[in-house]
Order: sequence, then C-alpha cells, then structure tokens
Amino acid sequence: MLEFFQYLTATVMTVIAVWRFPAVRYADAHRRALWGGYAGFSVALWLYTPAAVIAAERIPVVDLTTLFRHFASTAAIVAALAYVATSYGKTSESVVPRHVAVSRWISRASYKAGAIGVVLLTILFFTIVNRDRPSENFIIDHSGEWGAAVYMTVFYFFPFTTTAVCGYQWTRAARTAERTSMRVGLILMAVSMWMGLAHTMARVAIIWFAVAFPLRPSLVETLINATVIWMDVLFLIVAVGASIPTTSAAAARWRTWRTLYKLYPLWFDLVEAFPGTSLYPPGSRLAEFVHMRVPSDVRLDRWTQDIADACENLRYYAPEELMFAAEDATSSHLDPEPAAEAYWIKAALEAAATSKPSEYAVEPLQAKPFVDINGEAAWLTRVSAVYGQIATAQVRDLLKQSAELDV
Repeated sequence: MLEFFQYLTATVMTVIAVWRFPAVRYADAHRRALWGGYAGFSVALWLYTPAAVIAAERIPVVDLTTLFRHFASTAAIVAALAYVATSYGKTSESVVPRHVAVSRWISRASYKAGAIGVVLLTILFFTIVNRDRPSENFIIDHSGEWGAAVYMTVFYFFPFTTTAVCGYQWTRAARTAERTSMRVGLILMAVSMWMGLAHTMARVAIIWFAVAFPLRPSLVETLINATVIWMDVLFLIVAVGASIPTTSAAAARWRTWRTLYKLYPLWFDLVEAFPGTSLYPPGSRLAEFVHMRVPSDVRLDRWTQDIADACENLRYYAPEELMFAAEDATSSHLDPEPAAEAYWIKAALEAAATSKPSEYAVEPLQAKPFVDINGEAAWLTRVSAVYGQIATAQVRDLLKQSAELDV
C-alpha cells in the first residue's frame, strides 16, 4: 500500500508538471515559479520510490539519493515561495499590508537561504551523518542518531516555512475568491499546506524524541510510514486543488487542439501551395503538434489567417464560374454552404497546380459575420471536414463544369 501511494503521488505530480510545461515558455514569472515547484516535487517524489532506492545501490556514494531529493525539494520550496509572493503579494493600497510585506521578504530571502541551505546540507551530510552502510529509509535507519537529526532539522526548516506561508496566503485568498472553482481549489491547497505543516512538525518531533528517548525500531517505522502516507495524501490534495481552477482553461485548450487537428489538412494544402503564406514551412501533422513554437490559441489565429491569405491568392487561379459550379454540385449536401467553399478551394488548388495565375481575380469568397476567431475557426472546420472527402476526379469534373459555364 505504501509503495502504491509513493508511485501514484510521483506520477500525478509528474503529469501536472508536464501539463503545465508551456508555462516555462509562454507564461509570466509567477506561473513559471509554480511550474518549478511542481517539477521539483515530482523529481523528489520519484527519488523516494523503491525503484530509485534500488537504482541508488549502484552509486558508490552511500545515501546520495537522499541528498539529491532534499536538493530537489529545496528548489521546489523556493519556487513555491516565489509563486506565492508574486501571486498573493500584490496590493494597490498605499500602505503595504503586513502579510504582503512578510510574503515579499520571505520570497526574497528564500533564494539566499536556499543556497545556504544546500551548502549546509551538503556539509552536514558528508561530516556528521553516519553513512557506514546504505539505508532503505534514511530517517528510520538513522533513528536515534544526533547527526542525522541535525541534518533533517536543517532540511525541515524550509518546508516548515513554506507550508506556513502558503497555508496562510491560500487561506486568506480563498475567502475573497470570486469564482467557485477558484475558491474550492484554494481551500484544498490551503488544507494541504496545513497538513504539510503538521507533517513537518511531526517528523521533527519523532526524530528528536528518538534521540532523547531511544524507541523501538518497529515503532519508529510505524510512525514514519504513517507520516509518509500523510505526505502522499497531501500531495494528492495539492494536485486536485491546483487542477480545479484550471479545468476551464484545460477544456478550452483541448477544444483548440481539436480544432487545429481538424483544420490541418486544409491549412497544409493551402500553405504548401503558397509557401510565403505561413511564417514557417508546414510539417507533418505529428511534427506540427509535437513542436511547440507558439501557444495553441496563437497558432489557431495564425492558421485561420494563413487560410484566408491563401484563399485570396486562389482568386487569381479559380475560373470565374467555379463557385456557381461548386454550389450546384453541393446543393443536396447536408451542409451545402461550407461544402461549396470546400469544393471551390479544392478545385482552385488543382487549377493553381496546372495553370498560371490570371491577371484579374474572381469575386472573393462570401463574407461571414464572424464575432471572433473561434467563430471563424468553427466555420473552417466545417469546410475542412468536407474538403478532406473530395476526390481528385470530382475536382476535375467541377473544373470542367465551370469551364462549360464560362462559354
């Protein structure tokens, strides 16, 4: 059960870090700090798993993974403090409230304290910690040793400060949150931080109590394992609390990706026919969706503009009666208007591949009353759906029909 929770928590935190990875490139400073916290904790949590412990047996330095996961946790803690300070340390009041001033000061001091803490942990780890043999669980195996107790107390200073600051700020922010999803998310985040504060205090108490009053190894193991499960639960609560406010944004991002996926065939053929239309050469569908040049909403805006520009170029290749022929061919179609436009584009592309541009352009495609980019994209997905089903023989018949109408 314990191992299951460890792997589950590490996996969930990793998924969130991957999900929020675009914040590293496109978001502001406080969202990048939030991602740094998730990434740091995901690394630390994986280093707690049995698989990492087994792999660490090949490292010649005894218990080095313990030091590494404390480094990762410290980096994540500093990032979390930076996030809280930049997100909840803002005020428009002439006199800065005390909680804001304290949050800003702690955030500024955390970078120096983190650097000092990493150096101090390293010194303590290689000097006063008894590392005669590898340990499966650092705290349990070093129970009652004053050197390990000092080392862990220095480390726990950082999560103690972070959970106290974050718990206070998120509790305060939850009271004034306007959206229900934000309020619920902040409450869960605050609860997890107060749980983290209790976890830290319990760990320090167990460690020093075992030094002052030697405890049975089985009792120490039971107590520590209980705090491990407590920690895993609080990280799962963090994951849920952080995800709830972003569900609407995630749903919008998913809709944008689906729209891009549906637009790809139409967009690719048009920008391939007119290379100067797009800002960059088009790639395969997989390459386009794997490579993160720009955010998905910006890409959607560009693609719709690329399609519009390419259709403008097609006006110099399309026969004058092509739209009339397309409307006749799609009169019985379930969605005739976008179908006619799709046939016009496909036939005009065929004409562009086999003929030179005319000196005069035909009439532009009918203007639509789009309210925003989403409305235009929704129309183009309907066009693209029909476009992908048009056969080459149908296009040639359409060009032949339009030529007959010109006569």
